[in-house]
Amino acid sequence: MDIMKIEIIDSELFECLKQRHGKNYPDFMLRKSIPVVGSLCESDLGMDADLISEIAEEVDAIINSAANTNFKFATTIAKTSISNGIGILEFLSGKTYFITGATSFLAKAVVEKILRTEPDVDKIFVLIKAKSQEAAVDRMKTEIIDSELFQCLKQRHGEYYQDFMLTKVVPVIGSMCESELGMDANLMSEEEVDVIINSAANTNFKERFDVSLNTNTVGPRRLMDSQASTARILEFSYMYRLVTYVSGEREGMIMEKPFQMGESIAKEKATSELPPLSYPLLNVDSELEIAMDSKVAFEGNLENLKMKELGLERARIHDWHNAYELSKAMGEIVINSMRGDIPLVIIHPTIIESTLEDPFPGWIQGNRMLDTMILSYGKGILPSLLLNPETVVDVIQIDMIVNAIIAAMEKHGIAGKPGIKVYHVPSSAVNPLLLIDVFKYSYEHFICSPIINTETERETQSIKEMKLFSSMDDFSSHIQTEIAQQRRFTISGSNSNASQRFQKKCKVIFEHAMDLAKSYQPYTFFKGRFDNSNTHNLMEGMFGEEMKRFRLDMESVDWEDYITNIHILGLKKHVLKGRGMPK
Repeated sequence: MDIMKIEIIDSELFECLKQRHGKNYPDFMLRKSIPVVGSLCESDLGMDADLISEIAEEVDAIINSAANTNFKFATTIAKTSISNGIGILEFLSGKTYFITGATSFLAKAVVEKILRTEPDVDKIFVLIKAKSQEAAVDRMKTEIIDSELFQCLKQRHGEYYQDFMLTKVVPVIGSMCESELGMDANLMSEEEVDVIINSAANTNFKERFDVSLNTNTVGPRRLMDSQASTARILEFSYMYRLVTYVSGEREGMIMEKPFQMGESIAKEKATSELPPLSYPLLNVDSELEIAMDSKVAFEGNLENLKMKELGLERARIHDWHNAYELSKAMGEIVINSMRGDIPLVIIHPTIIESTLEDPFPGWIQGNRMLDTMILSYGKGILPSLLLNPETVVDVIQIDMIVNAIIAAMEKHGIAGKPGIKVYHVPSSAVNPLLLIDVFKYSYEHFICSPIINTETERETQSIKEMKLFSSMDDFSSHIQTEIAQQRRFTISGSNSNASQRFQKKCKVIFEHAMDLAKSYQPYTFFKGRFDNSNTHNLMEGMFGEEMKRFRLDMESVDWEDYITNIHILGLKKHVLKGRGMPK
């Protein structure tokens, strides 16, 4: 047993399995791997006679069962074992892909999953903003090939890993913000692209109106006008980083349907009233014209501020919260109006967070929607929250989203029928997570494993259970009171310079808390739920090994375990990069 633990279970070869199973890894290995005392140099291998008999009986039973089902044993079962589902691997093999936003959190995970599950793809072209081909290759190596997300592929291919990646993944210089995507006109016309996956987006809630439109609305139009869209396409997946854009001021169940030209949330609300109310018509070209005219009119010192205010104004006219949401909705309208005979799949993720298990638990890139609040709470600078205690936060792990994208890609790629299909990939409809529970679980984690203050190298002392407030005034008052108490405690006995530094720090903490409250207020009081009937039907088409490899069962997620033992640990490792961890 000790030899097996040292030479097998503790071997670095099993690193991916260790990360996948986390704290349960030793138990998993001891259940699956059973040491048998013996030697090839001894009679009967030096094994216990009763054990030999027991093993022989089990092997006979397996062989007889296989014979009865006409099953043929094979040393390579990866493809045959899942070929009876919806046929994901069969579809992936030999295809050529074109992916925008390829260095982003989501698209990078899609690239990794495709190459890990089906290395026999033809090529994956990735659109990368760079000044030269050499710079594009360097960026691809740094942000994709060398990414820790790809460590399982690195271990699988060993010394040939980089050669494998450079053969399969091809950088294409370009940008969603340039005409023809800024690409070489001859490059994509020479290739037959089977699938286009657009993951490029400007997700800044406070962005200028013209800047949001340029990436999120005009960008998709450029993509459809580019040489890439003239190739043989089996499917076009248009993905959104957050489903918030489609929700706006909605309540109740939000169905899986696309916006058509002229439609908006304001129109939905107005036409649902009896008698129907009047509403402003959403016209994409008119919004683009307003943005361009305003940019000229606002030119000067206050241009940035006024263009941001314009984005909020235009979004609220149509019942979205900000320019990001409006621009993404209009991007969907543009793609739908231009798709022609292309099978179009629109994936609506909710709040995308770290991996649940695949390729290993807890991987994340950058601060996501929840993470600024979680880490601020863990650092003791967000003691309270503006929140409805009944608010459900619709979290979805990135590996679930990737599985949905690939499964939908296969289903509509095989059919090849013109049309549009929307897939919501939420958790709220089947396994709701209260936002207050996120902070309850975070509290449990930080009490046991606090973040170390990098300035004092001491553990954060001010972690308390999160206090909730339903009004901005009460929230603001509480934050000011908390900071005042800390100021009195800290300033006592300090010199004047230290006192001034701390007062400045308190001001920054207050402004940070208020900014978070205002930015996230639409979501901390959100009352909607997202229908996932199409996604559920997609999952129903899979079974056996295929369902395990492309898991979509949000019902089985243990939120407490995920938040406390996977997600926050992932934030500490991949976002904080070990900062704030005990040395």
